[in-house]
Amino acid sequence: MANSLSPADLARAFRYATDWFAVYVEEANALNVYPVPDGDTGTNMHLTLQSVRRELDLADTDKMSDVARAISYGSLLGARGNSGVITSQILKGFSDTIKEARKVSPALLARALEEGSRMGYKAVMKPVEGTMLTVSKGVAEGALKAVEDGATSVEEVLDGALKVGWETSDRTPELLPVLKQAGVVDAGGVGLLRLMEGLEGYLKGLPLPEPPKIEKYAQTAFDTEEFGYCTEFLMEGVAEPVEVIREAVSPFGDSLLVVGAEGYIKGHIHTNDPDGLLASVARYGKMIRTKVEDMSQQHTEILSMAGAADETPPPTGLVVVANGWGLTKAFRGFGARIVAGGQTANPSVQDILDAINSLPNPEVIVLPNNGNVIMSAQQAAGLARGKTVHVIPTRTMGQGLAATVLYQAEQPSSELLPEMGEASKRAATLEVTRASRSVEIGGVSVTEGQPIGLRDDKLALAADTPEDALFNMVKLASQDGEREILTIFHGPTVTKDTLDALAARISQAFPGLSLEIHPGGPDLYDYLAVLE
Repeated sequence: MANSLSPADLARAFRYATDWFAVYVEEANALNVYPVPDGDTGTNMHLTLQSVRRELDLADTDKMSDVARAISYGSLLGARGNSGVITSQILKGFSDTIKEARKVSPALLARALEEGSRMGYKAVMKPVEGTMLTVSKGVAEGALKAVEDGATSVEEVLDGALKVGWETSDRTPELLPVLKQAGVVDAGGVGLLRLMEGLEGYLKGLPLPEPPKIEKYAQTAFDTEEFGYCTEFLMEGVAEPVEVIREAVSPFGDSLLVVGAEGYIKGHIHTNDPDGLLASVARYGKMIRTKVEDMSQQHTEILSMAGAADETPPPTGLVVVANGWGLTKAFRGFGARIVAGGQTANPSVQDILDAINSLPNPEVIVLPNNGNVIMSAQQAAGLARGKTVHVIPTRTMGQGLAATVLYQAEQPSSELLPEMGEASKRAATLEVTRASRSVEIGGVSVTEGQPIGLRDDKLALAADTPEDALFNMVKLASQDGEREILTIFHGPTVTKDTLDALAARISQAFPGLSLEIHPGGPDLYDYLAVLE
């Protein structure tokens, strides 16, 4: 029994709890019906915890302040969905309470859980009982009661927290009619309890449990309908208070959460106008990450999963590293499992391994889509157990997209790998971003903030406008051989008039080129184009 936790103990416990939670991702997904039956609560919470683990890997775990910051900061940066954002605020309250301590005593742990619950409630504009907020309150009450009853170890406090937490979870259907209708408890609440179990599991030296068998999906209790788009953004360099950003976002929809810390603003909202929303908030700071999910599509996918739960999986699965909501949507549309990441946000080996292990297929193909991610993907492939994993060393999103178009889950990897590999080599990836500093590389001089064009991840040119940069790169790439298709993904600040003018300019100069334009390009880029 531990009468306190050192900073290193706490860091190790959170790392282990992330692995523990991974076992129960599909359990939480299958329970999810509130606020909409989209089926990604477990996935979102796990992504949030993975971000915490990445920050812990970089922290000085001999210092409680560093461990607390990693938990708080990591969960904010990685927060996905309602459940992830609320989890990040619970962990922020927890971290703020312990950051000045040398060790976490049983009494301090209880107070930290209480403050975490309070912070979670504070983050939500209109708190609803019967959700993970209610469960967080039960967890805190159980922990405080254990201390009042004389608990002398951290394990006793966690035992008390889990006992009352599970009792509270069992009551959530009585508090929220939609849960009662579906015959389930709240998914986020269960996710929170699995996190607590993982912390306790580390302290007690328990092995990771076997994944529970998913007997049903709660989403089948509801008819398919138009739910809109789950839209998220992460900005830095925001001078305005959180309340101003929240006010700017609120007219666009509901399920609103806007939180901030250390110069970052994280937002989540359900809306029917994701492009308008992102363009509206982008003027307040530097947009560094966005995500948009079509919730009606998610609902349909969950229903199909429920019907196929007992079927033998096809031979080959696909894992793709991607960012930018339009690109992510495209990859997912071809059947890929997504690992969030890209330039400046490389996923860890564990992130990729988790995605590989989450697939039921006996063989898996991985597309890293970034030169800095190839080695991590190869290491993850070597660590996978019980399935054969192949890495196609794609260095750009464009190469990955060209390869993914040829993916068919029903085909064995031996047939897919040559075709997908060759397609990735033929595609030219054209990216437009802004120079982060003044420099001369390969005879190309650029000044800080100037639009620059990268071809296949190498600096190709500088220009006066992002549109000039893209047009000139298309012109240069077209000289290398016959090209038939140009697919462009653009960022949230590009206006319709600008797109229309760019499309007309390209179509006039290259009449034989089939042109497609989509929103949701990679974060930090004006444009990403794939020329095939």
